[in-house]
Formats: sequence, C-alpha cells, structure tokens
Amino acid sequence: MSKSNFFISAFIKTIWISFIAGTGSLVLYVYFVSINFLGLFGPMPSLEALENPKSEVASELYTADNVLLGKYFKENRTPVEFEKLSPNLVNALTATEDSRFEEHSGIDLRGMGRVFFKTIILGQRHSGGGSTLSQQLAKNLFQTRSALYKGKLSKGTLGKVIFKTKEWITAVQIERAYTKKEIMTMYLNTVDFGSNSFGIEVASKTFFNTTPDSLKVEEAAVLVGLLKAPTTYSPVYNPDSSTSRRNTVISQMSKYGYLTSIKADSIKKLPITLDYNVENHNKGSATYFRSLITSYLIPWCRERGLDLYSDGLKIYTTLDSKMQKYAEESVASHMKEEQRKFFEHWKGKSPWADEQGKVIPNFIETAAKRSDRYRALKLQYGNDTIKIMKVMKTPIKMKIFSWNGEIDTLMSPIDSIKYYKHFLHCGFMAMDPHSGFIKAWVGGIDHKHFKYDHVKQGKRQPGSTFKPFVYASAIDLGYSPCYELPDLPVTFPTADVNQTWTPQNSNGEGFTGEMFTLRKAMANSINSITANLMKEIGPQVVVNNAKRMGITSPLDPVPALCLGVSDVSIYELVGAYSTFVNNGFWTEPFFITKIEDKNGNILQEFIPKSVEVFDEETAYLMVHMLKGATEEKGGTALGLNKYGLLWNGYEIGGKTGTTQNYSDGWFMGITPKLVAGAWVGGDDRCIHFRNMDLGQGARMAMPLWAIFMKKVFADSTLGLVKERFPRPTKLSVEIDCKRYREKSSLHSDSLQQKHQQVLPDEF
Repeated sequence: MSKSNFFISAFIKTIWISFIAGTGSLVLYVYFVSINFLGLFGPMPSLEALENPKSEVASELYTADNVLLGKYFKENRTPVEFEKLSPNLVNALTATEDSRFEEHSGIDLRGMGRVFFKTIILGQRHSGGGSTLSQQLAKNLFQTRSALYKGKLSKGTLGKVIFKTKEWITAVQIERAYTKKEIMTMYLNTVDFGSNSFGIEVASKTFFNTTPDSLKVEEAAVLVGLLKAPTTYSPVYNPDSSTSRRNTVISQMSKYGYLTSIKADSIKKLPITLDYNVENHNKGSATYFRSLITSYLIPWCRERGLDLYSDGLKIYTTLDSKMQKYAEESVASHMKEEQRKFFEHWKGKSPWADEQGKVIPNFIETAAKRSDRYRALKLQYGNDTIKIMKVMKTPIKMKIFSWNGEIDTLMSPIDSIKYYKHFLHCGFMAMDPHSGFIKAWVGGIDHKHFKYDHVKQGKRQPGSTFKPFVYASAIDLGYSPCYELPDLPVTFPTADVNQTWTPQNSNGEGFTGEMFTLRKAMANSINSITANLMKEIGPQVVVNNAKRMGITSPLDPVPALCLGVSDVSIYELVGAYSTFVNNGFWTEPFFITKIEDKNGNILQEFIPKSVEVFDEETAYLMVHMLKGATEEKGGTALGLNKYGLLWNGYEIGGKTGTTQNYSDGWFMGITPKLVAGAWVGGDDRCIHFRNMDLGQGARMAMPLWAIFMKKVFADSTLGLVKERFPRPTKLSVEIDCKRYREKSSLHSDSLQQKHQQVLPDEF
C-alpha cells in the first residue's frame, strides 16, 4: 500500500470510529435523558400524559336553546376538530412553520441542518427555526421547560440543550401515538394567539368574528403570523408589523405551491380587516347571571375535584337566548329614558337628600370610604386621611359609563363616585311558573361598571307587591274576592305603649269610607283595606304562607308587613307569584338543567323542588285577584293598554309596588305561561324621585315589564301565545260580586265564626 493510500485509509477509519463513538455517545445521552439518569436531567412526560394530554379548556355556559352564553377560563380555549379547520389555515401553518410536516417523524433533520449551516457557518441571524410542529406541540402541551421537568443539570446553556432533547424525544413519541391530522389539530388548539385567545377557535372569533372553517387566506395568514410573537405582530396594536408578517406567510404559501404567485400578490395588497372583540366576563349576554351562578358552580366543582376554569365543563342553563336578548333590550330602552328623567328631575342638585330635601352631610365621603380605591390607598397610607383624600380628589384618566356609550375622560375618584350616585338601577327576572325554569335574568344596567346583582343578591322593601301575600292568606281562609271592607283608618298598637300606627293611603287623599271588594282594593292598592285584612287574619299567618311560597328573607310578623316593610328579592317574588299560576304549587326558580364533562358525559342533572302551598281553587282565585289590576276601574296596571297588552280577549295579572319616598318602584306581572318582575331604584334608598307621578312603580318599573312582554308575544318562535288563564271547572267561592252580595249576610256570619277560631288573641 502506498504511503498516500495508507494515510487516506487511516483518515477514513478515524472518521468512522469518531462517528460510531459520537453516535454511540449521542444514543447514550438521549437514553440517559429519557430515563432521567440519576435525576440529572429531570422527568419526561409520562406515557399516560402522552396518551391523554391535558390542556386548560374553558368551561362553557349554554342557554336552554343551546346558544353559548359565556365562558369561565384562565386561558380562553375551546377545542375544535380537524374537519372544522379551513384548508387555508392548514396550508398557511404548514408552509410557514413546518414545510415537511407530512414527511418527517417528529424531527426534521434537513431543517436542523439548514439552521445549523446558516447560523453557525454563515453567521446569519433569524435564519428560521428548526423545530417541527410536533416539537412545538411537545413544548406547548406538556410545558417541558417548566420547573416540573427540571433536573440537576437543567441550568444555563446545558439546560437549554436538555430541554430541546426532551422536546425531540417527546415529538417522536407524539408522532408514534397520533396521526398527522391529530397533531395539527392539537397544535392549533393549544397555541397562544394573544388578546386572551388560546386555540384557533377563540382566535378566529376574537380577531375576525368567524369560525376556523371559514377563515379566508388573508385571515389565516394573519393568525399564523401571530404565532411567532403575538404582541409584536398583533394586528390591533402593531398593524404594520402584522401586515408585513402576514405577507411573509402568504409568500411561504406561494413558495410551497399553496397559492399562485398572482393570487399571492393580489392578497398581499389587501388591508387587514378586523372584527375584533376580546371575550371577558363583562361582555356578552346574561353577564349578571353568569357572574352570580359562579358562586354555586365553584363549590359544586370543588366537591367533585373539578376546576371550573380549566376542565372544559359544559353547563346547560334554563335561560332562553331570545327572551334574555329581549330582557336586555327592554332594560336598556326603559332605563335610558328613566335616567334622562332622573337627570332632568335633579338638574343642578344632589339627589342624596333626606326627607326634608336637604343634602345628607358627608354622603359622598362616606361612600368613598367604602370604595375599593380608598381601601387600597388606606393600605398604602394607613390612617393618613389627608393624603388619601388628596389622591381621591386628583383627576386621572378613566372610562365612565353613560347610556350613549363609554366616555374617556379625566375625573377624580371622588367626582366619579358623585357621578355614579346619580344613576338609577334595576333588576328583572322572568320564569316559567310551571317548570321553574328561569328564562331571563338582568341584574343591572351595565356589568362592567356596576357589578351588584339586583335580582337575587339585592333585596329591597317590596311595598305593595307584598300585598298579595296578605290577600292570598285571606282567600285561603275562605274569603271571597268579593268580600267587602271599608276604606277607613286602621290603628295598630306598637311596642311603645304611648304610640300607635295608622297606615295612610298612598294617594295622599285620606280615607273615603267607601266599601271595596278585596279584588278592587288590591287592584287599586288601597292601604287601609290591606291593613284591615291584616288585622283580621294576623301577621303570622301571612309570614307562614310567604315562607311556604319561597320567601327566604327574614319577615317580621308585624302589622306593617302588610305594606311590604321587610326586604325581599326579585328572585323570591317571581317564584312566589308563580305559585298562583302553577295551581298552588311553589316551584323553586332554578337555572341549571345539567352539567357535562368535556367529553359530553353527564355529571349531574338537576330537578327543582316543588311544594304544594294552596289548593287549585285558592291559586285560581289569586290569579283572578291579580287580574283586577288590569280589569277593575282604577286598576294600577291599566297603563299596560298603552303597550297594546290589554282588551284583546286574553288575560294578564299584575301588581305594582312603591315604597316610602319613592325609593323603590316594582311591578310583578303574570301570564298563563310566564311570570316576570321588575325593580327600579337607586343603589342608596335616599336617591329617588320626589313625587308620585315619576316615582311610582307603575311609572318606574311597569313599562320595563310591558316592553319585554310585547317583544315576547311578537316572537312566534317562542311559542308564548296570548291566552286566558285556565279556570277550575267548579269554584266553591263566589266571584260574581253581584250574586255574592245577594247572599253576603250568610257568608259574613260563617266567616265571622271561622275567624274567631284562627285569630291570635291580640287581635
């Protein structure tokens, strides 16, 4: 062998031995990493984790008609299947992030070689990544660089190499366990697109208000472009950078044959057209409802080892999406007009006034001390109120609510409190009286700026809307709606032996001495008649019946209860009034029908409680009584005719309510298949209209109910037709008042005997 051949042969052997040794060392290194040798490298994702990868999935809240109401999430993510991915999206992602996706088995050696050559040999920066979609998925899905997977050597440059090795190993395992379509789908379901949108389903809706299967080429290119750096290439915050990145993606699609060069060039000229809307808990439908039932869902999940914000539960509610929409529209329409009247009514004056009309001293300062901002400043400055108030009186940039949209302004926190104290608020709820299904729930005028829920959380004096509990108790004892009592003063003793209480009529005209049937008295809301009836039957009977009808708030068994002095909620009142329509059965208002896991398995189905309170006859007689407000002369709900809701052969019942000084306006309305209630007032009882014309329930609350019902009746798809209440085939109590009067003497004698058996001694 010549000397030159000898050296060539020796050189080749050396390279071969080095290659074998290097390969053996690499294989050994990879093996050591895979088994976490001596704890040096940190653990790998388990086989179970690979087979059942878990990512945070938002739980979703649906209406009864299967419309998405909202979500609970830490990361706003909703998975989508491959069949619902636009080819434009798949092509854009493949061309930009992994052009040989269909060819490799998790590691693209050609891509890695290209990156090595350009970066190390040529010294080029930004030469493109060598990571495949499978490697990126391993990183995103299993968080392989988190503390969970760190070992003793996982520091500095060596740590980065170890993490990268784990991603290679995991990528190969993923390729063995899943098809290419499944990998593509998992990738797009896990990546962060910015703007609080995780996964392609949410990103499509957030940026373009569309679904992944409907993405156009230019839209898909924008979203794929975001993957490199969601903030840097945000079309919202950096539109020029986003456009440049989008066009790079389009060029890649042309390069790999997904688009012709002519088509690519034409698309690049298009502007980015967004329909941008970031989902959050203050947006969408039924915001108050969604927020309030969280207090139920969180402990429910905790008891079962579930996480409401990441386990992808599907919660099906009783709400009807159309009724909810009509309720929200009705609140906005009515409350905007009420607010206009209120501003005009108090123009140039502060509405926080006492009974003499004088401004309440330190009212705003006291309110300020209850604010979150004041509490935060107190933690910073302690008891130094001078420094705290200086900050509170310093103007800052803020967005404030108005009925014409949010306003960007400079305003001090103290002035913002003054501004917001001028607003009226409301609560509205509608339910099916037979099933107990809550159909609509509006807890306030704007959830972003006013978080307090006025349906279930808020409780106020119901005023005359409590009177039906008194009348129902009497009817249940055998009274007829035609039973008559005089409009005369009724005096009650009080705890103070030197004092008595004589309720006055709300019209301010004193007592007429006129005889009123119970039906007409309730229809006209005559306080003296209700007080007289309360004296005959006793407060405890009324309390007992109210409790059986679902009133859980404390009720004091005192004479003044007949005028609604104990606080209750809209939620309680709507449920209670439904008892009359539901043949005497109280059905608990409820809002969830079932909860499923992310795979569609039913975790629990819900059935409402139901209790018989009255017999069918008593229930119908109370429906007849409530109809009096729309049928009797002087009925407080005759104003519903303005909305075209009366005199058309169908029946509606109702009851208005107004509290002292007009602090609260109420209306409760019943129809054969829907019961609804509305409350309107200030957050503080001292903030109200100053006269009956503006402040009564028939003006403040009843129009809201009427606007809603008009919309509901106009929508034939809801199946709620205008109809009459079903009447029992036989009634033992006379409701034809003319015939009743002919035998009233005998009826009165029998009643007198019955009352002597049930009345408390003090009456």
